[in-house]
Amino acid sequence: MPVDKPTVAIIGGTGTLGSGLAKRLAAVGYPIIIGSRTADKAEAAAAALVAKDGAPAPRGASNAEAARAADVVILTVPWSNHDQILAEIKPHTAGKVVVDTTVPLVPPKVARVQLPTEISAALAAQARLGETARVVAAFHNVAAHKLQRDEPIDCDVLVFGDDPKDRAVVMTLAEAAGLRGVHAGPLANAVAAEALTSVLIGINRNYKVDGAGIRITGIGKD
Repeated sequence: MPVDKPTVAIIGGTGTLGSGLAKRLAAVGYPIIIGSRTADKAEAAAAALVAKDGAPAPRGASNAEAARAADVVILTVPWSNHDQILAEIKPHTAGKVVVDTTVPLVPPKVARVQLPTEISAALAAQARLGETARVVAAFHNVAAHKLQRDEPIDCDVLVFGDDPKDRAVVMTLAEAAGLRGVHAGPLANAVAAEALTSVLIGINRNYKVDGAGIRITGIGKD
């Protein structure tokens, strides 16, 4: 097992975003555990992944078991299931980086910004998991279906977290997935990326584009 790569649990890893991240991270040698409310479904999704030579074979598990066995937990679930899934994994998140990708979309008007009473999904996750969980928010503005393709993605990933060291962990994951991570400040700032997702959905519709993303200029090569 590569000693420099943490084991990553992807909760909701059978969905488009989760499975796309799992595919890309497994391909570069990260030990991957797919978490799902249905273990059989998680095992089938894990079996479809191709791991880098020498890396552990991806495996599937329940959400709670996946979180328990991981070093880093990535939450890729719909807003409608957010609270329930957080309750499932909470006993296994103390001391761990938990990457929340959730956007508070409220159908049918998903192109309209509709923020929750907690201000953002990321802040809601930190409140529900407690202060021992190291919540970082990221991967809001990348088109999930593009992660499924074996090609570069022209999109930056804004990474929010109260501890720069935790943000750095997620920046490394973003780069391993073929994206550029950008330090974007404390967790409270995640509301900007969550809201921007609805804006991008509207842009996709208005301009008939296949998954608009964002690019921060003035950092390195534009």
